[in-house]
Amino acid sequence: MQPVVILDCFTVEPSGLGVPPYLSTYVRNAWSALRRARPEADVRYMTIDDFRWCLAGGKPAVEPPQSDPLTYSTTVNRDIAIQLLRDAEAVVVIAGDAVPSVHLHAVNGSFEEISRALACVRGRRYLLGPLSTYALAAPAEYAGLFDAVHTHTVTSGDLLLGSRRPVEYGQMQRERDSFTGLVEQMPWRPIAELELYRGCTRRKFCDFCNEPAKTPLVAFREVDDVIAEAAQLYAAGVRNFRLGQQTCFFSYRNRDEDAIRALLGGIRERCPELEVLHIDNADPLAVAAPVGLRIAKLVADFCTEGNCAPMGIETFDPTVIARNTLTCTPEILMRAVEHVNEAGAARGPGGLPMLLPGLNLIYGLPGETHGTHMANLRGLAEIFDAGLLCHRTNVRLARAFPGTPLAALGELEPLPSAEHYLSWKADIDFTWDQPMKERVYPTGLRVPGLHSHFIGQGGTWWRRLGSYSIQIVEREVAVPLGTTGGLVVTGHAPRLIYGERVAAAS
Repeated sequence: MQPVVILDCFTVEPSGLGVPPYLSTYVRNAWSALRRARPEADVRYMTIDDFRWCLAGGKPAVEPPQSDPLTYSTTVNRDIAIQLLRDAEAVVVIAGDAVPSVHLHAVNGSFEEISRALACVRGRRYLLGPLSTYALAAPAEYAGLFDAVHTHTVTSGDLLLGSRRPVEYGQMQRERDSFTGLVEQMPWRPIAELELYRGCTRRKFCDFCNEPAKTPLVAFREVDDVIAEAAQLYAAGVRNFRLGQQTCFFSYRNRDEDAIRALLGGIRERCPELEVLHIDNADPLAVAAPVGLRIAKLVADFCTEGNCAPMGIETFDPTVIARNTLTCTPEILMRAVEHVNEAGAARGPGGLPMLLPGLNLIYGLPGETHGTHMANLRGLAEIFDAGLLCHRTNVRLARAFPGTPLAALGELEPLPSAEHYLSWKADIDFTWDQPMKERVYPTGLRVPGLHSHFIGQGGTWWRRLGSYSIQIVEREVAVPLGTTGGLVVTGHAPRLIYGERVAAAS
């Protein structure tokens, strides 16, 4: 029997993360569609790391015990990856970054790598994920690579034809079956991304955002549908969940706190021994509203500690805010940060705050001047001086995703960040990020329940699974991956903290 293959080249979007250990909605969607379309077939899941492993002759690109980010996320199929591609009746490629991304333990599949992998395939080839937007925008560049392109979802009925709009959630629910066979092919403990809705609930869309271009209409999932999917994943052995594949958790069903209470409570009831329940993405306008405080308290009550609500202020510069149709002002952000701190700053049994805000800043937007950076530094200083806590800050350069108003502007005159981005980011690192790390993770704090997950030249990196979990580096040692233990905080850097082991976890 010919296999059918899912080739995961990893995805990154503003509304979702599909880099292992995150188990993306795209992977599960492809799994369900292939299982339904080919019920007797042997459906195999493999990653671009498996393909790299075979090309390298079954060796990592760096010498052990250091971890190799190119082959870190190999599956049980790594030794036969090229054979699977050659023998497959069909291959679904999942790929694409809608925003720039850099990962400690992973390198997303490049266009060249995907082309090389598809050269091995004699069966039909399909594309699913953010890369599809680029493929449709530049058909000559991608000519001959794929037999069909799916921009949002794939089903058993449209697999051969391609699709340009997402299928209704009810149809996706009917196609879902057991995920056990999928999870069994992953040697890591996955965090399942759960999608709550599509589209953006704002009346005005930010000019750089890909979500309105991806799907302009808002469509909410039913509470019972989300809970049922979580239960299916739980039955397959998944114990870590992130409600993350949407623009704003707080805006689920138009900020319906009863629906959110039912959702979180229902997941807790159906998945009684879950280890992580986190959220991702929060519109500061929703969080700053009175109902936002009540929803934040629900998140703190039902979810697990170390949780993060990332909010896009994008810029503190009023000129850039107006020029790019942004709707969050510094005043709104401050109120949102205060709400999350009031609800979630208390520490859980493992030493971490229950829920903290995260901040997203973007440079390279039209209207930017040197004053933009100064406005950002002043805005961050106001939050810090108010004594508030922040989980993490993400600073990036704008990317003009096809179909967005920003992309429609074409080539812009070079903005100051084109020259100064790295130095501006360093300013934020050392005047904001590192002092905030010292506040949230004070020296001497004991953090239990960690596992070693990466070995680099500087030592071993430890973390918990979760949403933007803090990285704790034990310097100058190489601890076997997967070792569990607790560390005590000994030092700080802008993007991580340092620690020493104090006890092994059971």
